[in-house]
Parts: sequence; C-alpha cells; structure tokens
Amino acid sequence: MACVKLGSKTDAFQRQGQAWFCTSGLPSDIVVEVGEMSFHLHKFPLLSRSGAMERLIAEASEKAEEKCIINLLDIPGRAKTFELVAKFCYGVKLELTASNVVYLRCAAEHLEMTEEYGDGNLITQTETFLNQVVLRNWKDSLKALQTCDDILPYAEELNITKRCIESLAVKASTDPNLFGWPVVEHGGPMQSPGGSVLWNGISTGARPKNSTSDWWYEDVSTLSLPLYKRLIDVMESRGIRQEIIAGSLTFYAKKYLPGLNRRQGDSSTRLAPVALGAPPSEEEQKLLLEEIDKLLPVQKGLVSAKFLFGLLRTAMILKASPSCISKLEKRIGMQLDQATLEDLLMPNFSYSMETLYNVECVQRILDHFLAMDQITGGASPCSVDDGQLLGSPSLTPITMVAKLIDGYLAEVAPDVNLKLPKFQKLAATVPDYARPLDDGLYRAIDIYLKSHPWLAESDREQLCRLMDCQKLSLEACTHAAQNERLPLRIIVQVLFFEQLQLRTSIAGCFLVSDNLDGSRPLRSGFAGSNEGGWASTVRENQVLKVGMDNMRMRVSELEKECSNMKQEIEKLGRGKPSSTWGNVSKKFGFKLKSQMCSAQEGSVSNQNNHSGKLEKVKDRHGKHKNNLSPDG
Repeated sequence: MACVKLGSKTDAFQRQGQAWFCTSGLPSDIVVEVGEMSFHLHKFPLLSRSGAMERLIAEASEKAEEKCIINLLDIPGRAKTFELVAKFCYGVKLELTASNVVYLRCAAEHLEMTEEYGDGNLITQTETFLNQVVLRNWKDSLKALQTCDDILPYAEELNITKRCIESLAVKASTDPNLFGWPVVEHGGPMQSPGGSVLWNGISTGARPKNSTSDWWYEDVSTLSLPLYKRLIDVMESRGIRQEIIAGSLTFYAKKYLPGLNRRQGDSSTRLAPVALGAPPSEEEQKLLLEEIDKLLPVQKGLVSAKFLFGLLRTAMILKASPSCISKLEKRIGMQLDQATLEDLLMPNFSYSMETLYNVECVQRILDHFLAMDQITGGASPCSVDDGQLLGSPSLTPITMVAKLIDGYLAEVAPDVNLKLPKFQKLAATVPDYARPLDDGLYRAIDIYLKSHPWLAESDREQLCRLMDCQKLSLEACTHAAQNERLPLRIIVQVLFFEQLQLRTSIAGCFLVSDNLDGSRPLRSGFAGSNEGGWASTVRENQVLKVGMDNMRMRVSELEKECSNMKQEIEKLGRGKPSSTWGNVSKKFGFKLKSQMCSAQEGSVSNQNNHSGKLEKVKDRHGKHKNNLSPDG
C-alpha cells in the first residue's frame, strides 16, 4: 500500500490508560476530550495549525478556568483520528495511507486546517495524497471508499465518495494488464491482473494470470450495499456491458444470501464468510434481495435460470415484497425454457401447506412464458404429422417447456393434497401444438390417478380428455390399453388408434420394401463396384421384413380383440347388434366402421383364447352394462 510520511520529529506521545500525554517536558495547559479519551496537550501547537481549535481555545480562555478543557464530540474518526491530527500539529512523523487518509482529510476540514495556518497544512497534504496516489490505484481507491462508510456525511460533503466510485468505475472498464494495477490486498499467491510483478517492478516469481472481465467481482463485494449500489449505477452509466454487471450482482448476492448456495454442491461457489462482520440478518438479507432484483438488467439470459429460481425461493422464505416476487416470476418466465425440473420443484412455504410444492407459482411462471412467447412470435401451431417436429435438429423453446411441465406434473401428481382443478389447469395451459407426443402427459395423468383412487369416473374421464390418444406412441398405447385406472372410453379409443398406427406403419414398410425390390435390377448393374452397399441394403430389407411380420402379428391380435369385443357387446345388446354398436360408437366419441373390426372376423371366429387386454376390458364391461344398453 502506498504511503507518505509527514513531519520529522520522533514520536513524543505516550498513552496512559484512557489519556495521551505529550512528553515535551512542558506541563500541558489544555485538555482535549474526544469520547472517552483525553489528550493533555499545549495550546500553541494546536491553534497555530487549526482555525477551529484557535476559536475554541479563545472561548474556553474567556471563562477564566484554571485549565482549558475542550470537548470534541463530532470530529470525524473520533479519538484515533484526533491522535494523528495532534501528532501532525506537533510535527511528529505521520504516515498517510489509504486506510486513514479519508478520516484525516475530513478531520482536517472539520478543524479548518487550511494554508492560512501554515504552509503544507493537513488539508493540502491529504488532498494531494488522495488525488496523486489513492485515486490512481485500484486497491487504494477501494480501501478509501470502504472507510467512507464510517464518516459518510463528511466524505459526501468533500466529494470523496464520488471520486473513489468514479475511480473504481473507470478502472473496472479498463484492462488492468495495460497498467499493472495491483488489484487485491489479501495475502496468498498473486493471481490478480498484474500479479506477476510487484508494484515497484521487482518480480515475485508468481505465474502471471491474464485478467478476465470478472476480475473485480470479489473486490467490490466487500463494499456495503449502499456504496455497491452506487458503484453499479456509475458503471452502467459508463457503458459497461450488461452481462458483466449481471455477473457482479450474482457474485454479490451469492456472498450475502446464504440460501442461494444451499442446493449447490460445487465447492467453487462456496464463498468465504463476510469479512466485515457477522452474517447479515434476515431483514438485511430481505433488503439486499429486493435491491438486487431492482439492479438486475431485464435482458433475457444474462443470469442463469437456476440463480433466478434461487432468488425467488429465498424471497419467499424471507417474505419479500409481493412486487419483488412478481418481478422474479416474470424474469423466470422469460427464460423458462432454460430451467430444469429441479428448479421448478419449489417447496410451498405458506402456512396453509395445502400442497407439498408451490404449484400456483409454477402456473404463474408458465403464464408469463406463454405471454412472452406470443409477443416475441415464438413457435406457432404446427402439425406433427410425419414426425416433422420430432425430426427437427433442435426443439423449440415452447416444446422444451411443454416437456418440462409434463415432468413437473409427474413429480407433483403423487401429492394427495393436490386438487384436480390445479392439476388440470397447469396441464391444460400448455398448448396442444407444443407437445409432439402426449406420452409425458399420459404418464403424469396415470400417476395422478394412481395417487387419487377416490376420483369419480366422471372426473377421471375429464382428466383423461387432456391427452390426445392419437399423439401416444405405440409403447404408450400398449401400456394404456392394459391400464385398469383409465376409463373404458379412453381404453377403447387407445385400442382404435393403436390399430390405426400399426396399419399405417405396415403400409409404410410395404412401400419401402417395394421400392427396394424395384431397385434391385438397377443396383445389380453396379454389383461389381458397390458390393458392400448392396449387401447393406439387403440386410436392411431383411430387418424391415422381420419388423413387418411382427406388426402383422400385432394387427392380427388387435383385430381379434376388436372382433371379440363386438361379439360381447352384441350379446349385451340382446339381439340388436347394429343399433347397440352404433350407440357405443357414439358414446366413445368417434366413428367406428364395423368393417375394420370384421375384416378378418372369419379367420379369428374359431379362436377360443382371448388376450390379457380383452379379459380386463371384458371385466369392466360387466360393470357398465347399464351404460352400454341400447336405450343408453
């Protein structure tokens, strides 16, 4: 740290308990009391350097007391600073540093130690040191600014705070490698910009480390919140990039808000405790969080979604203002596609504890995301036919959010306190076009039905209407067809669309096979030059044929089940097959053509063994005879 020594005399002061004495050999004729400390001094050295002391001594002398006693209650820096001032008045060597120059400058102003009372007086000495040494150095400017906190009104009056902040802002926007500024004061290996060379140019042997845009984050995090806020405002006005400002705010928040680091296992994010005192109280943390929210730039993506969720979770714990929580929810909504399922699983901190997780908050965040998606012209409704969306190289943000919400629904579904309307509302908020497949939604619905077995049949049907059976994969269809928790209407729809998918897949395989067979004579002409490619094509054709055989068997089984279902329904219809089948078709919500089920009725009419799926459906038919009667 840079310093300047003033005066030439040796130290002539001695301390005895709570009193300082000058050992000049002459008896003291004045006592200056500063707080609990008393200074036994002489009038002449003080009044010859200080206009305020000259006036106070004259006023005290008029009272004709035996010993002149002066009480200085409001001197900046209190007794420790006045000790240095007194030594300066006596000509004792005085060392100016970044740690004491602000106190001395303010005390000199308070005591009117101008050039009128001697050349090179304390105001001139401290002002010169500030301008020519402290403000030219990052480390000293930071230290001087920290000391301003203790005597802020005096420092503000002399513009010291403003000058230190301006100095730091200029240096933060400039590469310190160009000037070799020493950046940090703490001990240890020099790893800050310019750390390989000492300030006087002597090599330390430390490995040089190039600076990055975040080199100043840790240094400014030692400032109090009011000073840090002012520094950030000045940096923004000087045009420092928003992502750099956001990075500093993130660093500062993580240092003073312990809740942000509770769920982070990376040791690199575990910052040291606050060096300036005890950890902040809950009220101080609440104030800090609300200020960080105001300072954060509004642009999307400048801070991670995980950090924003951490702020929101902490804001709920600290009971921050509703406006702060609302702003954080909107920030998260802007970049919900960057969130993870772990981020969304926020516990419910309300006293009612209706649900384990805060579903209402996620609902609001999703609403903000969809509103922003419409404003910014996000993904528009599109068809999922032929796997157009599935085959795209990257998922659209709204598709990623749909997948995220489906995963969240599956996580919160086991909560027995989660009411059906909340679950339905969150699931229905995601647009239909955002889900290429409804497998994730089906899984969430199945978990909810399993955890809420007391739901009425009408509620089950209403819940299952959220998913589109046509958008279920073959694997999901197979599971749903055997799922006893689903309403009968849904199972029949699933069976129908599963058969439709299989027929479409087989038709596509036949088309591929015909193309391969038709291309064989053409390819044979190049057999000599492309034998490897032709052998690969033959193998692929064989694999396709095996797949087609398997799908034919599956179609046969489904048609057999469909035929048996028709026979059972006709028996229930008491001799009115056509009328009953038509009523059932209408009740199941789609038009069934009897030809699709009777296409191979003759080939399967002699089969006596039924599949497991049909047995389960038949059992449920018995429970719904009244619903399936001809009279409806």
